[in-house]
Amino acid sequence: MEIKQFLQFLTQQLTNWRRQYKGLRRKGKLMRSSKSKTHRRELLRTVFKNVILFLSKTNDKSDRRRQDRALQLKTKSVKTKSTIYRVCLDWVHEQRSLVILAIALVSLTGIMGHKLYNQTQIQVGNPAPQTITAPYTASIEDHKKTESQRQAVSQTSLQVLMVDARMNEQIKENLQKLLDDGNEIRAVAGAIPFFNPLVLSISTQRYLRSCPDSEWLGLLVAVENTKNHQKKATGRTVASSAPNQPPTPQKTKPVDFSQNTDFTQAVAELEFYRVTTSEKNLSLVIAQISQARQRYTQATAKLLQLETVTPEPVYEESLLLDLSDAEWEITQMGIHQSAERILTQGIPQGLPKNILQDAVSLQLQSFVPESAESLAKNLLLAVLKPNLQKDEEQTKQNAQKAAAGVPPVMVKVGYGEVIVRKGAPITAWNFTVLEHYHLVHRQVKWHELVNLAGVIAIAIGIFVWVERHIDYELRQRDRLLVLLLTLSVPALVTMGLPYTTWSALGLLLGSFYGPTLGLTVVGLLLPILAISLDISKAALLAGAGGGILGSYIAQRLRSREELALLGVAIALTQGSIYLVVKILIGQAFGSTWYIVLREAGLFALSGLGWSVVALGLSPYLEKVFDLVTPIRLAELANPNRPLLKRLATETPGTFQHTLFVATLAEAAAKQLKCNVELVRAGTLYHDIGKMHDPLGFIENQMGGPNKHDTEIKDPWKSAEIIKKHVTQGLVMARKHLLPRAIQAFIPEHQGTMLIAYFHHQAQQMAQSDPSLTVDEADFRYDGPIPQSRETGIVMLADSCEAALRSLEASSSGKRVGEKRSLKDVSTEQALTMLNNILRAKWQDNQLVDSGLTREEMSKIAQIFVDVWQQFHHKRIAYPKLKANGTARNS
Repeated sequence: MEIKQFLQFLTQQLTNWRRQYKGLRRKGKLMRSSKSKTHRRELLRTVFKNVILFLSKTNDKSDRRRQDRALQLKTKSVKTKSTIYRVCLDWVHEQRSLVILAIALVSLTGIMGHKLYNQTQIQVGNPAPQTITAPYTASIEDHKKTESQRQAVSQTSLQVLMVDARMNEQIKENLQKLLDDGNEIRAVAGAIPFFNPLVLSISTQRYLRSCPDSEWLGLLVAVENTKNHQKKATGRTVASSAPNQPPTPQKTKPVDFSQNTDFTQAVAELEFYRVTTSEKNLSLVIAQISQARQRYTQATAKLLQLETVTPEPVYEESLLLDLSDAEWEITQMGIHQSAERILTQGIPQGLPKNILQDAVSLQLQSFVPESAESLAKNLLLAVLKPNLQKDEEQTKQNAQKAAAGVPPVMVKVGYGEVIVRKGAPITAWNFTVLEHYHLVHRQVKWHELVNLAGVIAIAIGIFVWVERHIDYELRQRDRLLVLLLTLSVPALVTMGLPYTTWSALGLLLGSFYGPTLGLTVVGLLLPILAISLDISKAALLAGAGGGILGSYIAQRLRSREELALLGVAIALTQGSIYLVVKILIGQAFGSTWYIVLREAGLFALSGLGWSVVALGLSPYLEKVFDLVTPIRLAELANPNRPLLKRLATETPGTFQHTLFVATLAEAAAKQLKCNVELVRAGTLYHDIGKMHDPLGFIENQMGGPNKHDTEIKDPWKSAEIIKKHVTQGLVMARKHLLPRAIQAFIPEHQGTMLIAYFHHQAQQMAQSDPSLTVDEADFRYDGPIPQSRETGIVMLADSCEAALRSLEASSSGKRVGEKRSLKDVSTEQALTMLNNILRAKWQDNQLVDSGLTREEMSKIAQIFVDVWQQFHHKRIAYPKLKANGTARNS
C-alpha cells in the first residue's frame, strides 16, 4: 500500500514539474523555485520513510512467526530495493539532459584532446631536469646511424634498367629518314657504273664523274691532241673537234695533269676505246660522261643543302655516291641489323662516346662492306641515343632488399654511464637511450586537457543557451544526433583527413533544426578545432564556410533537388575560400601554384561529396530520429500518400472537413508565426481514425439515416465509437510510420473534450431511468490536451469548422428576397459564435499546455471568419428566366 501511495505521489509530482517546466520554458525564465525544492525534499522524505518502514517491521513472538516475518521482510526488502532503483532510474530519466551534456563534454574532449593522452615529461630539445645515468649495461640501436647506412646502401645499389620501346621507335624512324635522304640523293646522281666497266673501269668512271672541271677540260684536250697526232702521222687533216667539247683556249697554256694517275688512266682508257672502236663511239661516251657529271653536280648540291639542315654532317659525297647500288643495298641492311642489335643490348644514360663508337664499329664489321663502314658508322652515331630507362619499382625493391641486409648499428652503454647531464639539451640519441631504459615517463597532460574541457564546456553552455531561446524544443534524441554529427568533423581530422564533414554537418543541422542552431554549432566548432588540432587554417576556414552556407540556407529549401543544388554551391564556396586564403597568405604564387589549385579542387569535390552523403543519409536520419523537415512534411502532405488517398475514397465527407480545417489552421498558423508545414501535414492526418467506421460520423452519412439514432441507440456505445477514431488513428499512424510530431495531432486535436451530444443524451436517459449512472469520464476523450501551439490551433479550427458550416447552412435559406446585407449579418454572427467556442475551450483548460495566450483567441477567431468569408463570399443575384428564356419583371 505504501509503495502504491508513493508511486502515485511521484507520478503527480512529475506531472506538476513537467507543466511548470514547460511554462517557464515558454517565458524564458527557467529557474529553480522554492516550491520545487519543497517537492524534492518531500519526495526524499517519503522515500526514506518507506525504506525505514519496510526495514523496521519485526516481531519475536514465536519462532514460526519470526520465520514468516523474516520471509515477509525479505520480500519487502526486495520491493524496497526495486522502489529505490526505480526512483534512481526516474531521477536519471529526469536528468537525462544533463547526462547527454556530460557525454558530449567527455566525447568532444576525448577526440579533440587525443594528443594530450600519451605525452612525455622529457622532450627532445628541452634541458634535462637532472643528470641521468644508465641503470645497467645494454646495447642500444642507434636508429639515426642505422638509417643513414641503409640509405647509403640503397642509393649505391644497382639500378634496374629497362628498354624504352618509344625511344627505340624514335631512333628507327630517324635512321630510316636518313637512309631515305641518301636514297634520294643517289637517285639524283644516277647509278654507278654508268658505262660498261669492261671499257671504262669503275674507278675511272668514278673519277670522270666527280673530277673538277679543270681536269675534265684538260682530259678532253689531251684526248683531242692525241687524235691530232695520229692524224698527222697518217697524213689526214683535222675535220672537227670532239663533240660536246668546248674549243680549247688558244692563248692559255695547258695545265699538265700527267702526274695525276687517275687522269692518265682515264686518258689511256678513252684512247684505247677510240682505237678499238671509232671516233663516233668515243663522242657518245664523252657525251654520256658529261651527262653523268651534271647529275653528280646536282646530287652534290642537294647533299650540301641537306648538311645545312641536319645538326651534324652525316654523308660525304665520296662515300655515299661512289658506292654501287649493290653495295648500298648491303650497307642499308647492315645498318638496320647493327642498330637492332645495339638497341636490343641497350644504351644506358651517360655511356661514354668512345665506347659507343667501338660498339658500332664492331657490329658493322660483320654486316657492311669495308668501303661503307665509315658511312654506316656516321649514320648510326647520328641517330643512336640512350634507350634504357630506370625501372623505378624494381630498383626500389632492390634498394629495399639491400637496405634490409644492413645490420642495425648497436651502441653499448655501460652501467653508470651518464646519458645526459642536468641542464644540457636532450638530443634524439639521448631520448632513444632514455626510452630504452624506460626513463621517459609518459602521462596525460591533465592541465591542458582540463583547459580544453573548460573551453568545450563553455561552448556547450552557449549551445544550451541558444537552444533555450529558439522556437524548436530539442528532445534527447535530437541532442544525441547533434552530438554525433558534430563529432564527425574532429574525428576525421584526427584520422588525418582534412576533407572532413563540414558541408554535411551544416546541411543536415540547418535542414533538421534551422539556421540558428546550425550556425551556432559550426561557429563554436571552428575556434575549438583551431586551438586543439593540427589543421591547416585555410582548410579549416574553407570547411567552415561550406558548413555556414549549408546551415543558413538548408531549411529554406523545399525539395531534394534544391538541396542538391545547394551542395554544388557549398562545393564552390569551399574551393573558393581555400584559394582566396592561400592567395592572401602568399602561397598561391611561385612553383607551388599547381598544388594550391589541386587542393582547392579537392576541397570543392569534398564539399560536393559530403553534401551527396548528407542527402543520402537525410531520409534515414529522419526515420531513425523521428525528425520532421519541411521537405518531409511536404512529402507527407502529398494527397497521393496511401492514407490520404484512402481518406478521400472511404470517408469523402471527413476528407472535405479535413481540407477546410487545414485551410483555417494554416491561415492562423501563418499569422501567429507557427510551423505552417507542420500544421498542414498534421491537419491532413488528424481524423484518419474515422476510417474505422465512416458512417459513425455525420459528415460521411450524406443525408442518410444516422446509425446512432436508428441502430445503436446507446449514447455510451456511440461515445465509444466517436472516441475510437483517436485510438484507431494512432494505430494507423504508427502502422504507416508517421512521425510523432504528426501523430500528436490525432489525440491532441480533441484533448480531453466532452462529447457533449451523447453526454446530454445519457443525462436525459438517466433522468428517466434512475438506475443509470452518468460518469463524465465516459464521455471525454482520453487526451492529452494540446502540447504545442500547432496542435492547439488545429483543435480550435476543428471545433469552429462545424459551427461555420452550420452558420452557412442556416444563412443559405434566407438568401431569397433578403433586403439586408447577408455578409454583414453572417460576419457578426460568425465572429460571436467562434468567440464563444474558443472561450469554452479556454475555460475547459484544453489549451493550458499549448502555449497559446488568451489574447490570441480573439485574433484566431477573426482569422477563421476572414477565411470563411473568402470561401463563402457574396454572389451576384441572377434574374429568374421564363420558360421561353426571357427575364421576368420583378
